[in-house]
Formats: sequence, structure tokens, C-alpha cells
Amino acid sequence: MQMFFIKFLSSIMIFMSFALFFYQFDTEERIIFYPSYGYLDEEGTEWVIRFRIYVYEYRPRSQRTVTRFFKSFRDLNQHQAELFSSRIKDFVVDSESREVVLFRFDHDPEREVFTLLNNDGEPKKTDLNGMMEGELRLPVRRVNQLLQSQKPDDSWLSFRAVSAGHSGYGMVKLVPPHGLSIISDIDDTVKITELPAGSSIVIRNTFYKEYTAAPGMAEFYHEFGEDTMFHYVTGSPWQLYRPLSEFLFSDEAGFPKGTLHMKSVTKNFLSVNTWRDLRELVMNEDVTFDQKIRQISQIMEHFPEREFILIGDSGEADPEVFSEIRRMFPRQIKEIYIRDVVNAREEEPERLSGMNIIPAPTILPGVSQFD
Repeated sequence: MQMFFIKFLSSIMIFMSFALFFYQFDTEERIIFYPSYGYLDEEGTEWVIRFRIYVYEYRPRSQRTVTRFFKSFRDLNQHQAELFSSRIKDFVVDSESREVVLFRFDHDPEREVFTLLNNDGEPKKTDLNGMMEGELRLPVRRVNQLLQSQKPDDSWLSFRAVSAGHSGYGMVKLVPPHGLSIISDIDDTVKITELPAGSSIVIRNTFYKEYTAAPGMAEFYHEFGEDTMFHYVTGSPWQLYRPLSEFLFSDEAGFPKGTLHMKSVTKNFLSVNTWRDLRELVMNEDVTFDQKIRQISQIMEHFPEREFILIGDSGEADPEVFSEIRRMFPRQIKEIYIRDVVNAREEEPERLSGMNIIPAPTILPGVSQFD
């Protein structure tokens, strides 16, 4: 995201660091299991399932306090304030550290309980920002048993938290080693954010306004077929995962279900990682470029035999990101599509060299199509 957007998010986080001392939290600890994928190892004997887990408690009174403040500060109407409150929800929760998360796959005939392990073989615990990442390896036979018991239509396995005091539900997509995968940006590619228009418009479209799908893009994505895997890679922070995923995969927007890969913006000011992330966001103009290169490269390395189509927009650095990915993985890249929202096809055609252009209305600084 642009720097103004990060400064806006930082103001919310700093405001909440003071509100933390005045309000009690919910007693129930909740878990977000971010949708992820599994891939076969090189020997083809084990599925490697990736997990990203967040443990938190709600701060409903703090959420209302921040909403009232920004409603007055930004002169929001009631509907805008309600949208703002729902969009900031995961910015103002309390991250729970040192938590061990236990989970079980639905309808598992063995009722086996799993947890992520560290390098010493001990159960992993969430960090100061409530986060935990890791992998679970399961033999092919065991995964086939789970698939047989759940009988999903689309190879998404479901599971849920079973550790004491925790509630949460998750899904993982088992992706075969061969086939077609789509890696897609979100802002101004599938959702109209109008990043080139400037800070006020972007903040409104992100926090105060109903999300709007880019015309024709969902239909375009469904043309690739039911067996296509989708990965949505965006510079938006993980705290916007829920409103974005609820929008993208709703009946109204209608985009194919897939995994999301987002920017880490930690918010515990007692954690060195938070200060590192904020420093990167403020000082490194290439932070989103680097993030997308890293996340896309990891996906492609996990599926060396799959073909990939990259889809983004011209409003920020997607053409440059995709050009670098094509240079790094020339055999795997089948096509690149760019939704041209800044008329780069005429003004900077070299940016779109070798890419398929999806024409779109030009976004101008300070101008919104919604005004």
C-alpha cells in the first residue's frame, strides 16, 4: 500500500496502544486460521500443509471508542461509521502471546489432535503479536483418509481448534503438483480501490465505503475452469483479511475461492518485530514489491511443475513485479495480464511489454469514479 495508507493504519494502532489500558477484553480467545494450501513433497509421499494462525481477544469497547473518534474526526455518516467499525475490527483486537493451538480435522475417524512443532520438536507458541506459522507433514495415506471422510468437492480440508478456551475454524486446499494456478493482485485488479487517486479516496474506499468489484473480472477468472488454483497476493495488511475475503468470495462479488497472501503489519509495541515492520513501511518504498516477489516466489517453488498466470494492474508495481517473476521462473509463467488503470498502454508501453492488457477506466489523481 502507499505510505499515506500505512500512516493512517499506524494512527489507529497508536491510538489503541493507549486505549489498551482502559478497557477489559472478552474472556474467550479466538483463532483465525488463514486459508492456506498443501503441496506434495519431492518424493510424493507426504503432503506439506502450511499454517498461519492468529490468536486474539476482542476489544468491543475499544472498537467503539476508536469508531466514535474517527466518526467525528472524519465526519462520517452512520453507515460509514458502521463500515469503519467492521473494517478496523482486527486492528483493535488484543493479540494473545505464548498460546499453544491444538486442532483436529473434521470427521477424522482417528480423532487425532495436531499442533505445530518448533525445531526442537516442542509445541510452538504464538509470539508477542499473537502469530504462529509453520508446517504440518502428513503421509499421503493419512490425507486420503481425511479426504474420504470429509468428501469435499474441491479438495479443501476443514479443521477446527480444540485447545481449551479457543474457538476457530480453518480450511486448507490440497493442490496437486500439475495444473494451472492464477496469482492475482487485489486492489484495482479485482476490487476498485483507486490507489492512483490519492490518500483521501483510498482511505474512504478501504474503510468507509462498500467494496466494489472490478467489472468483468470475476467472470474472467471463472473462465479458467474449476480445477484452477487461485492465490490472491496483495500489499494490504493481514488485518484486512476478513473484510476482503468476505467480499471476494461473496455471492455478490463471486470470485473463485483461494488463498490470500498479505503484508505483515504487527501491532504489539512491546515487540521488536512491530518496530521493524513500521520502519520498513516508512523507510522502504519497495516494501510491497519485495513482499510480492517473496510470496509469489515461494508459491512457485512449491509447485515447480504447475503453470502460472499472473494478473495485476498498472496502478502500482505489478508489471515490474511480474516481469521479475517471469525472469526468475520463465518455464512456469504461461501468461501475464495487466488491468491498465493509468493508461500505461499509451503513456508507458514499455512497462507492459509482453503482457496482455485488460483495458479499464483511467484513474486520475484526486478523482474518484464514485463521486
